[in-house]
Amino acid sequence: MATRIIFAAKKSMVYQFIETELKNHYLTISINREDKMNALNSVVLREIKMAITVAETNDEVFGILITGKGQKAFAAGADIAEFKDFDISEGTKLSRDGHDVMNTLENCKKPTIAAVNGFALGGGCELAMACHLRVASSNAKFGQPEINLGLIPGYGGTQRLVQYIGKTKATELLITGDMISADEAFKLGLVNYVVETDQLFDKCYEILDKVSNKSPQAVSAIFACVSDYFNSDKNGMNSEIESFGKRFQTTDFIEGTNAFVEKRRANFRK
Repeated sequence: MATRIIFAAKKSMVYQFIETELKNHYLTISINREDKMNALNSVVLREIKMAITVAETNDEVFGILITGKGQKAFAAGADIAEFKDFDISEGTKLSRDGHDVMNTLENCKKPTIAAVNGFALGGGCELAMACHLRVASSNAKFGQPEINLGLIPGYGGTQRLVQYIGKTKATELLITGDMISADEAFKLGLVNYVVETDQLFDKCYEILDKVSNKSPQAVSAIFACVSDYFNSDKNGMNSEIESFGKRFQTTDFIEGTNAFVEKRRANFRK
């Protein structure tokens, strides 16, 4: 049954498998398939992309959290029942559509944080990696177990895992399908923080509170430049040079420099 969740003061969206809640300018997107360990089917992915796209253009939203309902799973992979009988063309489309969702998330101009509560496996791990930052509860588990199905990660896992933890360990995890704990994920650089379960959202809000006081124009520019480091079609250094220059004609630059000279705190949102 579809549920109507209030998305913002003037808007509401109807979703089937996710819930959205806007609180203190932060949008929380919760995957609501707890009975399926929040597995990612095509509807879930489509709804996540829709919510991100709407949030990106909504001035009421300063940051985005993605999580899974319950304590057991952030998202325990893709929904195998949905694709077990796919042929090559269908499998290729499944991967392409998944990449589109993850790229939308990674390229979001507003900060996104994965609040990982429990299992983040397969597509769930890929979803977490597509966020700008990751905060994990102490019971979280990460892994790309597609090898056990005779598959490989299809939503960017072979690429982003290497970016975050390096080729050697990423290759090991990809070919063994082993899970790692939240503490090991932190040591490897896959997650930013590990906290107790009851502190998970507080830590995410703490980070977003800090970022929300910074220039949103500069934050989005940083996201773009960082992404260009890994984009073979771009030159990250040139992107930085061009983006740096463009800051000098932004309202945030004017406000930031004036605030510095006047010895006051910058007010980037008016």
